[in-house]
Amino acid sequence: MSVIKIMDEILSNKIAAGEVVERCVSVVKELVENSIDASSKKIKIELKESGIKEIKVTDDGTGMDREDAINAFGRHATSKLLNEDDLFRIDTLGFRGEALPSIASVSEVILKTSTGDIGTEVTIKGGKLINESKTDSRKGTIITVKNIFYNTPARLKHLKSIYAELAVITDYVDKMALANPSISFSLYNDSKLLFNTDGSNDLLKVINEVYGLNVSKKMIKIEASDDEYDIEGYISYPEVTKSNRNHITTFVNGRLVKNYELIKAINDSYHTYKPEDKYPIVVLNIKVDFSLVDVNIHPTKQDIKFGKIEELKSLLSISIKKALNKTLLIPEVNTKVEDKTIEYEDIKLSLEDISVNETHNEESKEVLITNNKMDIPMIYPIGLAKGTYIIAQNELGIYLIDQHAANERINYEYYLKKVPSNKDVQNMIIPITIELTKKEYIIVKENINILEDLGFEVEEFGENSLIFRSHPVWLKQDYEEESIKRLLDLIVLIEKDFNKEKFMENIAITMSCKLSIKANENISLDEMELLIKKLRACDNPYTCPHGRPTIISFTNYELEKLFKRVM
Repeated sequence: MSVIKIMDEILSNKIAAGEVVERCVSVVKELVENSIDASSKKIKIELKESGIKEIKVTDDGTGMDREDAINAFGRHATSKLLNEDDLFRIDTLGFRGEALPSIASVSEVILKTSTGDIGTEVTIKGGKLINESKTDSRKGTIITVKNIFYNTPARLKHLKSIYAELAVITDYVDKMALANPSISFSLYNDSKLLFNTDGSNDLLKVINEVYGLNVSKKMIKIEASDDEYDIEGYISYPEVTKSNRNHITTFVNGRLVKNYELIKAINDSYHTYKPEDKYPIVVLNIKVDFSLVDVNIHPTKQDIKFGKIEELKSLLSISIKKALNKTLLIPEVNTKVEDKTIEYEDIKLSLEDISVNETHNEESKEVLITNNKMDIPMIYPIGLAKGTYIIAQNELGIYLIDQHAANERINYEYYLKKVPSNKDVQNMIIPITIELTKKEYIIVKENINILEDLGFEVEEFGENSLIFRSHPVWLKQDYEEESIKRLLDLIVLIEKDFNKEKFMENIAITMSCKLSIKANENISLDEMELLIKKLRACDNPYTCPHGRPTIISFTNYELEKLFKRVM
């Protein structure tokens, strides 16, 4: 007797639903994408109990006639693919013809649709056609999904809480609105409006709706193109960050995609502008010929493969860095003063905390920067607070400069240019011997040419040890051994994935930290002026190499608000 049987369509649709319909947001995704593909200008999503009880999507798209309305629930029924060649030129969000039959197999679905003539209403429950009738002629589609997973209790049991389901649905609708600013989206849960956009094709207005005014006013417009790609969207100021990468939102031809290489390229473009453990808010749409991308690699269609990924990464990096470099990035202090009596006894800043230091602790270490870029306005130091923060002013307001972070930025850019170009070396009176583990020794020995190219004279010295007899002149005096150890750590860390540019940058970061003025180190007004002059000449004067701010400002208006001179 034959053991292998052909599954009936209802059973196979239930199995397919396990891939296509994982939770409530999966249903919302498929229905909203169908509405977008139908050229809708208004899409309304209504939920009951976060979609667990009911999901209703109403659009003003092209709609369907009676025959299409019934066929839409057949497996692999699609209007988007006619032949095999179409699979490699997909310009719609949906295309497989699996979504509606999969959804209908695990819920009750009521479809009302019309092309503008006589409308059709179809009811399907558990994959079976229950009813088909005529309805009103309103152009567009209304599709209602009730009691998801009612016939698969194991899947119903594994749905998250109503709050968790609502959170992911809200996030998805946010993303769709960002991808389609020309479409008006509205989201309701239990009759309460949660989200609404006007469809005015203004992406910044949608960003404001999603993230709020404080974020939207600190976004930088970005546009770039090459022979293959067109990029358009917004990136946040470096001070506007999130603790995870979920807010780096990328679309390819309007499709929300998750591609680790793209996310990494975008985040890496902010290197030294922000802390490494923070991520920017980014909304970018990438337009590319459909034949250069493959979206047919996962049921969710969010994973994507590019034909020319390196060209895209390079374009992203160059355009983001260019946008950041030409934008004044001095953070302003937020002065939301609560309407209450100020407790003056809580203010404990004493005059001793602010000093005007006319004496030199030691001779200033001058670092020549030849870049003439002057984005930071002319400012004039008037004192030092806490031995750390330079207080400066001009006609626009007051500025606080972190002397260590500022000096670190200056030295970082100096070493970034100095290390590759200066080959002068200095012999050591007493050679330095460094002992390594066996693994470290093998890795360093394999990459010994890196040290030699930098100007080090280094030899093997016994088992697992190296002796250094000379070093490049840019190595800081009295910190030779510590600096060499750090360089060896870098070599061990990169192992075989050596990237000279990245390595030189790490050297610059290491050297700049050691050379810089420390916190609680008093400097004179002349030294403050010199520091500010050099900072203004930097390519990126706004952050230290680790991404921390070098300077913040209080505008005259913000100061007057603090002292209630203006309301």
